[in-house]
Amino acid sequence: MELKQRVAARRELIVKLRRDLHRIPETAYTEEKTSAYVAAFLETLNLPLQTGIARFGVLATLDTGRNGPCLLIRADMDALPVTEETGLPFASEHPGSMHACGHDAHMAMLMGTAAVLRELQDELCGVIKFVFQPAEEGPGGAKPMIEAGVMENPTVDYTLGCHVWPDVPEGTIGVKAGPLMAAMDRFDLKIIGRGGHGAMPHQCVDALEIGCQVVGALQRIASRQMNPLTPTVVTVGSFHAGSAFNVIAPEAEMCGTTRTFEREVWQSWHQRLERIVSGVCSAMGADYELRFSPGYPPTINDAGISEVVRRCAAAVVGAENVVEPQPTMGGEDMSFFLERAPGCYFCLGAGREGGAPIHNPRFDFNEDIMCNGVETFCRAALELLARK
Repeated sequence: MELKQRVAARRELIVKLRRDLHRIPETAYTEEKTSAYVAAFLETLNLPLQTGIARFGVLATLDTGRNGPCLLIRADMDALPVTEETGLPFASEHPGSMHACGHDAHMAMLMGTAAVLRELQDELCGVIKFVFQPAEEGPGGAKPMIEAGVMENPTVDYTLGCHVWPDVPEGTIGVKAGPLMAAMDRFDLKIIGRGGHGAMPHQCVDALEIGCQVVGALQRIASRQMNPLTPTVVTVGSFHAGSAFNVIAPEAEMCGTTRTFEREVWQSWHQRLERIVSGVCSAMGADYELRFSPGYPPTINDAGISEVVRRCAAAVVGAENVVEPQPTMGGEDMSFFLERAPGCYFCLGAGREGGAPIHNPRFDFNEDIMCNGVETFCRAALELLARK
C-alpha cells in the first residue's frame, strides 16, 4: 500500500491518541498516566519496551534483524501548568494543567509512526528507537534519559524530532539546517545591602538601587560585549526589593535567563555574569549570592540529515510547501540528542488565522497536520534505513 494511504488509514487512530492524551496532561516528572497510556499502546505493537527511564520515560525498539544504522525518533510527554480555555470536548481533565505546547500531538505522531514502520519493517535494516521523554519544559528529561543509556546498545547513528509550530503556516513543513533554537540558562541573584530609614541613605547600602544598576549592566552584555551579528538575549524576568515607601531595602532578588545560538558564548555566560555582578556590588559596598543554572545547549540540525528530511517533507506536502523557519530564542532539550548523533528537528506547520500561539491557554491546531508529521517521519526512516 502507498505510504500516504497507510498513514491516512490511521488518521482516526492518531487523532484518538492525541485527544486521549490531551485529556490527561501532566507536568514535568509527573507523567505517570501519560507514560502508562503510551506504554499500553506500544505493547499492542509487540515491540520490546522499557519504562520508568528517568522516572517516566518510555523506549520502544524496532529491531529489523538486519545489520544497519540505528535511528532514534523522539517525542516529549509533559504538559504545562496552564489552565485550558479552548472549550474543546476533549479538554484537560486535570485542573491547572494543559498540553499547550503540542506534546500531545508529538506523542500521537510518534505512536502512529511506530505502528506504520512496524508494518514496513521488512523494507528496513538496522534498528529504530522510539523515545518518549518526560520534562522537556524543564528541568529537562533528555539528558537523564541519555545518561540512562537510551542512545547505546546499539549506538544511535541518527536522530529525528518534530515540533508542532504555529509560526509556520498550516500545511507546510519547516526544515532548517544549522542553529534552530537557542541555548538557554537561568540565573538567580540576591544582592545583600544594609537597610535603614529612607531619609538617611548615607547610613545604608541600598540593595534596590544597586539591583537597578546590575540590571542595566547586564543589558549592556548584548549591546556592548557581543558581536552585533550574534543574536544574544539577557532577560531579567523577576525583580523584588523593598517593603515600605520610607525604608531602604536591605536585599534585592532577581532571576532571569540568557540565550544564544553560539556555543562559545553559551559556555561564557557564568563568567560574564559573575564579573558584572561582582564589580557593581564591590563598587557600591554590597555582597551578593549568584546561582547560575545551565539549561539546554543550542539545537543545531545536521546539514545532511536536514536535506534528507527536506526531500521527504517535499514528498509529503510538495516542495513549494517546505519552508525554512526563522530560528527562535526558545530552548529545546532535543538539543542533547542532536549533540550525540546527527539529526534534524523539524517544524510541523500549524499556523492559521486567529490561532493562538504555543504556551497559550487557547492553543489548538488542525489535527489533519499530524498525518504530515507521521508520513515525514516514516519517509525519513525508510530513506535512512533502506534495506539494501
